[in-house]
Amino acid sequence: MTIDYLGHLRSESATFLAVLRDADPVARVPSCPDWDAGDLLWHLGTVQWFWGSIVADRLQSPEGLEEPSRPPGHDGLIAFFEEHTARLHDALRDADPAEPVYMWAEDKTVGYIRRRQAHEALIHRLDAELVSGATTALDPELASDGVLEALDIMFGGCPPWGSFTPSSTQVLVRATDTGLDVPVALGRFTGTDPEDGQTYDEEDISVRSADPSVEPAATVNGTAGDLDAWIWHRGDASSVTVEGDREAYDRFCAVLSQPIT
Repeated sequence: MTIDYLGHLRSESATFLAVLRDADPVARVPSCPDWDAGDLLWHLGTVQWFWGSIVADRLQSPEGLEEPSRPPGHDGLIAFFEEHTARLHDALRDADPAEPVYMWAEDKTVGYIRRRQAHEALIHRLDAELVSGATTALDPELASDGVLEALDIMFGGCPPWGSFTPSSTQVLVRATDTGLDVPVALGRFTGTDPEDGQTYDEEDISVRSADPSVEPAATVNGTAGDLDAWIWHRGDASSVTVEGDREAYDRFCAVLSQPIT
């Protein structure tokens, strides 16, 4: 099944803007308590400016890109977002998905930026709606892909300078409405970052190291939308159900509780 990432990017960004256009700019964002609505609008605007610049100019490195100055006032933020969400969409539309560009992830193509930015817009649309107090459902197809992307890449990605050693314990994440099953191996990540010299030896997860034939110690069930929101710390744990070993589930949750850097 092919997902229309560009269509989702356009529609989720439009909903995000429509919600924040009428929001109080100083209203707090419940899911990002350090931000107000204006900060949220500026954040997604600068993210879309950055990736629009990468794709439009086919950059192989972000070096030399200087973030623009934050415009004054709510209307200035709205205008900035309108300009750069359109620019990002058009740049992605006009580029070959297979074309190589800078990307911090393993998949350094325009196609992955399409995928990543559709999910970025989806989750921040949810943030915007949490400001207003009236949330709408996440598209099941996109949310299902978001569950896989979050577990496989955002939380489970392993940099080339590190290694993941799986344990004998696995957790299964199951989307009850789309049929998605994601086996996840629990284990340890070790390595030393060559850029800053920091050494890591910590609990981690990996989708790619999991063995689908292994019986999971625990299974986490929920709709794709509820799982995606929960994994991204935008949903309550009560929105998912857990079967099996609670200790394995707790180890899994401990990894997901860490910020993505």
